[in-house]
Amino acid sequence: MKRISILGSTGSIGRQTLDVVDSNPGKFQVVALAAGSNIELAAEQAAKFRPAIVSVGTEAGARLLCEALKSRRSLSSKSARRSHGNQTARPPEILFGAEGMERVATHPEAEIVVSAAVGVVGLPATYKAIQAGKHIALANKEVLVAAGEVVMAAVERSGVALLPVDSEHNAIHQCLRGGQSAEVRRLVLTASGGPFRKLPLAKFGKITPKQALAHPNWKMGQRITIDSATMMNKGFEVIEAKWLFGVGLDKIHVVIHPQSTIHSMVEFVDGSILAQLGPTDMRMPIQYALTYPERIPSNNHALDWSTLKKLDFEEVPAKKFPCLTLAKEAMRQGGLLPCALNAADEIAVAAFLEKRLSFLGIAAVIEKVLGKMPRSSMTSIENVLQADEEARRLARLEVERRKN
Repeated sequence: MKRISILGSTGSIGRQTLDVVDSNPGKFQVVALAAGSNIELAAEQAAKFRPAIVSVGTEAGARLLCEALKSRRSLSSKSARRSHGNQTARPPEILFGAEGMERVATHPEAEIVVSAAVGVVGLPATYKAIQAGKHIALANKEVLVAAGEVVMAAVERSGVALLPVDSEHNAIHQCLRGGQSAEVRRLVLTASGGPFRKLPLAKFGKITPKQALAHPNWKMGQRITIDSATMMNKGFEVIEAKWLFGVGLDKIHVVIHPQSTIHSMVEFVDGSILAQLGPTDMRMPIQYALTYPERIPSNNHALDWSTLKKLDFEEVPAKKFPCLTLAKEAMRQGGLLPCALNAADEIAVAAFLEKRLSFLGIAAVIEKVLGKMPRSSMTSIENVLQADEEARRLARLEVERRKN
């Protein structure tokens, strides 16, 4: 039985991770959970999985969680006395904020930490988990996009495994088991192309948030859905792939694959290509990361071959999706620029969703911020967070300037 902690338990990946735990009884024990502001769901998860620690975003949220769990225990206690006379389980320790998240990440019993907290808020806790010798199932892009250099150095020092949960990197991880690193010609990341794959560039100026949120294949959070529409998400994945697999940018290629059936591929020097196929169900890569190096049976998800009529591939039109080019250039220059790229994108996407910025304005704001950021090297998590704050400041100013 593997003991796990989850950062971001009430988010999409966190909920699906608990689905995997629930569908594999006896395989996993949840020892700690970190949630955000969804107190009702956090209480439900705590009551069901009985972790030793639960952390939420704020002190007020922690008080609400205490009350919610107290009410549940009261009802449970009455029910238990009526039926069997059993005592209820010991309540979890309730924490909040950054310190609480770090306690969850470094819980002494946890063997693997699922890093699924949204945003750069999950970076310090994930870093602490690595330092504490925890294996990481990584679903938080910011960890490697913003701080890949220092994070991977810590991974090497601690000798832990960093296992990708993102379907594309998870696919590459699986394909690389079929060959040696010296035999790899290139990694091929597949992209759906989002909702605007066939839309002429001339019409991009009128794209609305509602249109951009209508992803053809996946149900995701708002920011990642917009990032998919701009293909910034694929740019982030290029940066992640560079750190995860230790290859140069020239060995990472992106192709549009509208069906999203092939999650990614590895091309070897002899011309052979290994591709990983699967349904559009994140529980599959989550389970792979949690059980690696084993594979365990699952009856919950399988590819429906009857729907697999064809597999299409297209090159990415750079003029339509400049965010992918911006991401590659930020990684090429290195230092703190990938961190600034992520921070500026978050601010620009939020402004677009609030209708304060056009769809085309997202890339324009990011480009301006990258141009203004100092070319500094990455030395610590602290200076990553400082760069993140500065890039957000510059992005807010640029959004306001474009509004006026």
